Amino acid sequence: QVHPVEFGGGLVQAGESLGLACISSGRTSTFSSCAVGWFRQAPGKEREIVAAISWSGGFTGYVDSVKGRFTISRDNAKNTVYLQMNNLRSEDTGVYYCAAARGRPYNDYPMKGVDYEYWGQGTQVTVSS
Repeated sequence: QVHPVEFGGGLVQAGESLGLACISSGRTSTFSSCAVGWFRQAPGKEREIVAAISWSGGFTGYVDSVKGRFTISRDNAKNTVYLQMNNLRSEDTGVYYCAAARGRPYNDYPMKGVDYEYWGQGTQVTVSS
């Protein structure tokens, strides 16, 4: 089983940085074979993809609004996927969720929520302007 848990949310000022981590309490080999995505949901808005990474770690995708500011990476030995967020903006505010998808090709990083089977509870990120 895969049980993603998010860490690292908080309150920051616009222009500052924040790092998130997604750690699975399941078997290392299981999580390390999952593609992982970070999603966010702002108040009154639909959930949207932020970034995703293949299980191999060599392929990534980002929503246009975060390109050049956010970086997704993973350390499979530590069962952890990271999201480094730089130059944060007020519109980045929301609950950030980590999700995992099993059975994907080594170069696949799903960019739609329906493709993910396992979801974390979310962590709040608030960016004040």
